[in-house]
Amino acid sequence: MAARYVIGLTGNIGSGKSVVAGILAELGADVIDADQVARDVLAPGSPELDAVIRRFGPGLLQADGTVDRPGLGRIVFEDREALADLEAIVYPATRKRILERLAQSSAPVAVVEAIKLLEGPLADHADAVWVVTATASTRVDRLVDQRGLRPEDARQRVDAQNPEEEKVRRADVVVRNDGSREQLREQVLAAWRGLRTEDRE
Repeated sequence: MAARYVIGLTGNIGSGKSVVAGILAELGADVIDADQVARDVLAPGSPELDAVIRRFGPGLLQADGTVDRPGLGRIVFEDREALADLEAIVYPATRKRILERLAQSSAPVAVVEAIKLLEGPLADHADAVWVVTATASTRVDRLVDQRGLRPEDARQRVDAQNPEEEKVRRADVVVRNDGSREQLREQVLAAWRGLRTEDRE
């Protein structure tokens, strides 16, 4: 049985998508984290990992057979062509797994949390698109404080992404995350209450 209602949740890096996803999970939604699915796709021994190593070099393969994700990130966020090559390797298998999860979900509401939701066909499977936003400086600070990135690496990742305005234009719900956690939660609860009752029960 597939979920009756699918929220596509997106936003640029550091915007707070995962926090919003966590709140939605508390409310009973089945949350599918596309980034985690992509990590699973690059498991040791997978054809996708083999393709990544062929494209980006054996130096990214760690002793335990996993990919050096920070090292890979530094490569692709400096080079748009390299990023496109990585996405071409990882995204098809990631998308396939996400759609399988949606088809198997028995929750009334499912959430697909994906940073590139609107740049590919996953958006076509969402009943509504929710976009989480925050200023660029706030997102840089979060990447430094919460993920331990160097400020220059954080700025590089923020600058490498499509402008937030492009996502906001396509949003059914915009969640602004420059304030407190309580303010964020209130916005999410208000949007959740805006769903039809039969979709969230």
